Amino acid sequence: MVTDLPPRRSDELLRAAIGHLQLAGVPQPRVDAELLLAHVLGTSRGRAQALALVGRDLPLPVAARYRELVLRRGLREPLQHLTGHAGFRRIELAVGPGVFVPRPETEVLVEHVLRALPEGGRVVDLGTGSGAIALSIADERPDADVLGVERSPEAFAWADGNRARLGVANARIVPGDLADAAPEWDGSVDVVVSNPPYVPDGMVPRDPEVERFDPPAALYGGPDGLDPMRAVVATAERLLKPGGLLAVEHGEEQGEPTRALLGDGWHDAATHPDLTGRDRVTTARFR
Repeated sequence: MVTDLPPRRSDELLRAAIGHLQLAGVPQPRVDAELLLAHVLGTSRGRAQALALVGRDLPLPVAARYRELVLRRGLREPLQHLTGHAGFRRIELAVGPGVFVPRPETEVLVEHVLRALPEGGRVVDLGTGSGAIALSIADERPDADVLGVERSPEAFAWADGNRARLGVANARIVPGDLADAAPEWDGSVDVVVSNPPYVPDGMVPRDPEVERFDPPAALYGGPDGLDPMRAVVATAERLLKPGGLLAVEHGEEQGEPTRALLGDGWHDAATHPDLTGRDRVTTARFR
């Protein structure tokens, strides 16, 4: 156990942390142990690796804090909750309890939006959560006008705080339900994007970090998982201008059911894989 080790040797603490996280079933035990060491030291992962390589002693409070975080990670508390931030494309987001932790696969969704977004275009992100999608689009496309909509008060606070911290002047985060979002923009939006809840009720997510720590409201989407997606499609039909793009994330088995939700007003519907080859994103044009 980590707590049985001498309290200060960084190399010994790191080796014990890796072993503890490996036994706990953490997918990348070395990566997480090194990132936690970097976090408590307030330095980069590379610098933390170098300090451990030479066996640098840690101050006792730092060593104690490191052991505490490793034990919490072993209980499968998300790494991002422990460090307080999550990287997403070019930005760093503050995250923690009450908000969905953004995933790397969602970066593919943003890529589809960026390819389709015209100069000076309008984007609405329905159910923005931490603001990952809306704020990354605004960061990479300063010409765009981006609106993120979030119903959860806890998630809204994270998203609006991230907007202020990043200083993206072309993005706004507003409270509201994705079913009746942004009526003032009806018929004038170039892209509607969303990563709505899509886990079917009663299904247990495979990752303990998701099951135990992500907000249920950000995960579960009704008996078939697609109730929020139905609302997203209906809202997109109201918001999009002719030729506008809908881009949504869904579960790997939900591409065909998602396309089936699109009525006669939609064309060029297609489902695209994420970086692991799993069907993850569906796009379609309106009218």
